[in-house]
Formats: sequence, structure tokens, C-alpha cells
Amino acid sequence: EEIKEKDEVSNITQMATVSQPKVTQTQTTLEPVSKAEAPSPAAKGSKVISAPMPGTILDVKVKEGDRVKRGDVVVILEAMKMENEIMAPEEGVIASIHVSKGSSVNTGDILVTMN
Repeated sequence: EEIKEKDEVSNITQMATVSQPKVTQTQTTLEPVSKAEAPSPAAKGSKVISAPMPGTILDVKVKEGDRVKRGDVVVILEAMKMENEIMAPEEGVIASIHVSKGSSVNTGDILVTMN
């Protein structure tokens, strides 16, 4: 006995329910935020040490009035999970420190001013 199967093409209609997203509008009033005071420009003859990259200050190794030599570590900056030693570019005296441990800094932010 032979059994033959016949393939038939059938048209199937599929239906789907599409729900539209609910749109709501809200109004927000923005309050002005006071900007942090930017460090004043360095005095004539001063040397600034700036952040070479964005990161977080892990440690400040100097204090105002400290005498440093070229190559002395003044700040440790964490960036991209690496500790970067920021060194004094020349001999001098620390005039002011513009950051503290835990501060977030951007490229170019002044870290320390030297005389």
C-alpha cells in the first residue's frame, strides 16, 4: 500500500496587537547652580602644575611653603585605574594647592602653583 502526501500551499494571516507608547510631558524648573570659584591666574613669575588628564586626586604630597626640587612628586593622580605621579617641573616653593585628596579634575585643571 502506498501513501502519498500532497503539499498544499496555504495562506496564513497573522494578526498582532501593537500597543502605542504612552506619552507624558513634564515641566522642570532649573535652578541656577553656583559655579565653583576658579583658581585665580598665577602671579607673574609663578609656575602652575596642571592635570595632564582627567582623574581623581589620590594624594597631595606637598603643602604650602614646601621647597621642592625638579622631579619631586607633588600630587598622585588616578586615571584609568593607574596611579600617575605628577612631579615638580623645576625647583621652587609651593605657593598654593588647588586640589585635595578625592577631588575630581579635568585635563588642564590647576593642581599646584609654585614660585
